[in-house]
Amino acid sequence: MTAAELLDRYERMAVIRATEKAAHDMFLAGLVKGTTHLAAGQEAVAVGAAAALRPDDYVFATYRGHHHAIARGASPEACLAELMSKATGLCKAKGGSMHLTKADSGMLGSYAIVGSHLPMAVGAAWSATLRGTEQVAVAFFGDGATNIGAFHEALNLAAVWRLPVIFVCENNLYMEYTPIGTVTAVENPAADRAPAYRLPAEVIDGNDVVVVEEAVARAVDRARSGGGPTVLEARTYRHFGHSRTDPGKYRPEDEVRDWLARDPLTVARDRLAKLGVPDDTVSTVDATVKDQVAGAVDGAKNAPDADPAEALTDVWADGGAQWRT
Repeated sequence: MTAAELLDRYERMAVIRATEKAAHDMFLAGLVKGTTHLAAGQEAVAVGAAAALRPDDYVFATYRGHHHAIARGASPEACLAELMSKATGLCKAKGGSMHLTKADSGMLGSYAIVGSHLPMAVGAAWSATLRGTEQVAVAFFGDGATNIGAFHEALNLAAVWRLPVIFVCENNLYMEYTPIGTVTAVENPAADRAPAYRLPAEVIDGNDVVVVEEAVARAVDRARSGGGPTVLEARTYRHFGHSRTDPGKYRPEDEVRDWLARDPLTVARDRLAKLGVPDDTVSTVDATVKDQVAGAVDGAKNAPDADPAEALTDVWADGGAQWRT
């Protein structure tokens, strides 16, 4: 990866981090409606994966999906406006934090039901195969989803049909408040189970955007060439608690300290320094990002509230709200 490419990835991660911080601050100010699950600390997974995909590839994310939506082209302002139930929100205030969707960029939704989107990603991959488009589908999920039946059903069917789908586990070590290791029989909850379905798997550093992009690119090449699915387990760490009401005090202080030292932005800065990029250049990017997200916050705050009369629009592809038989 060239210095220019890495600087681009760094900027994308910085935008996500600043947007997450803005969402946190706006929640504390009473401006965010509903719950939120912040992905600060997990930016490298979303940005690295997105950089390895084509614009027409499919992405499915969890309720902790702000980073995936922005990595696939959603603007910070549209995401923040959605959290604030504004008419200009990404889903026109119908989805909120847990259902960010941008179908025209291949971001086919964030899903609140744990594991539910894994079979959907398999279906999208099957569709691409039938149509001969060489598109791939990527399903991002947390470590807790590996103990859900849908995870195993999705891997099995994808393996049987050799579908172009990539399963990316964002293993942040905790399934809500419970350490994944205390309730799972294998050390790596996603990667160690892949061999049961004869699928290739890798455990990767999810805080290094270069490592993530290279791993996803390998999996994408395999999928497009007819090699079938891949399971990637990205080891990462969320900086905040599980959701807006969780202070995360159940995590050991030394664990938190060690992971914060391996912040994805810090890892990228260190790589940039080794490539000879001056600190001033990175500081300029940081300043640009700060101004960009500040503008997004102002735009979201000043946007009109959603009109209740629009609640039943966009329910179907034709824009209507009639039930079909």
